[in-house]
Amino acid sequence: MDLGLKDRAYIVTAASRGLGRATAQALVDDGAKVVISSRSADSIALAVAELGKDNAVGLAVDNADASAPAQLIKAAKDTFGRLDGALISVGGPPAGTILDKTEEEWRTAFDTVFLGGLRLATSIAAELGDGGSIAFVLSSSVKAPIGGLAISNGLRPGLAMAAKTLADELGPRGIRVNGLLPGKVDTERIKELDSLNPDPDAARAGSMATIPLRRYGEPAEFGRVAAFLLSPAAGYLTGVMLSVDGGASRSL
Repeated sequence: MDLGLKDRAYIVTAASRGLGRATAQALVDDGAKVVISSRSADSIALAVAELGKDNAVGLAVDNADASAPAQLIKAAKDTFGRLDGALISVGGPPAGTILDKTEEEWRTAFDTVFLGGLRLATSIAAELGDGGSIAFVLSSSVKAPIGGLAISNGLRPGLAMAAKTLADELGPRGIRVNGLLPGKVDTERIKELDSLNPDPDAARAGSMATIPLRRYGEPAEFGRVAAFLLSPAAGYLTGVMLSVDGGASRSL
């Protein structure tokens, strides 16, 4: 299938590794150009080199930085002469329970995960025309809480509802807004969370046993789904919260 991505330009945040990096690769593999960002200058430079300097430009910028949207939009227009959409992803907030998380940790996560993501979406939407597409990387915690991830459980569902509302608001302009709800995809983040258990191998095996496909997903599998959702091939999908979890979610 031709996704219609050739020479289109997308912003992908948190793209030096994990789900963002996999999505950037999938977009480039199908002919798109990408502006990628990360807080680490070294990591983002390496990702640009791997994607190809004709296909990608990178910025070291934090989603919580109020100037991030303007920097990313300018990079897309200056480098590729256009902007067609964005994948808005952030690193997961720190693990822990509600009882052991501080107010400062909640505020920091809110600025990055919620407010930073929403600021990026609204700023990018202002630059898009008919056919534009925005996708948020959220979490399966949108549908059900995940043990030990209290901050994510608190913030992701609210951002999902904001994305759903934004889909209503931007739909008349032909701009689509969707969310992706990854489950156990085998990224550095999931490895870090598994390692917090006394027996990481047993924790991993136990998690796999709850997934109908009996395995963790590959980042590339997520990336291909995200690229499709951003692409013109998904032109009649908006306001969707799409689980990419091997069937782990038991809700419709």
